[in-house]
Amino acid sequence: MNTSTAAATALLFALLAGCGQDGSPSAQDGAPAHKHEHRPPHGGTAVELGEEAFHLELVRDAAEGSMTCYVMDGHLENFIRIAAPGFTVEAEVAGTKQALDFRAVPNAATGEKEGDTSQFDAKAGWLRTATHFSGRIPGLTIRGATFTDIRFRFPEGNE
Repeated sequence: MNTSTAAATALLFALLAGCGQDGSPSAQDGAPAHKHEHRPPHGGTAVELGEEAFHLELVRDAAEGSMTCYVMDGHLENFIRIAAPGFTVEAEVAGTKQALDFRAVPNAATGEKEGDTSQFDAKAGWLRTATHFSGRIPGLTIRGATFTDIRFRFPEGNE
């Protein structure tokens, strides 16, 4: 095998190994299609923004009655700092409307501060007992892209 053929073969295998292609049979081959998914690094709930442009990871702490939101890239691998000082989740819990007001969390170790952070926290007494709820974020801007009417179920997410 000559050098150019070997390089072309290596490139083909690299492309097939990329995100969304695992070399497994697809629905076109008569087998079930591969489900593309990412695992939230903190074990939380993934909320997709756009066509995997970004994700939010929501992590509930029942004992504290709090929730942390991490803004992450489309593969849930890297934190994305945003300029927002906060945002609101409109929640419906057992037929009752509730609000979660997330505020920016500064972190001296990473240099993150309000207006340049990837972490947001919210506190609400109902988080101590509510294990499931539906949520809506009216709007959130990340790196110049504005996402509106973001709907999800907790803990299922929206993927």
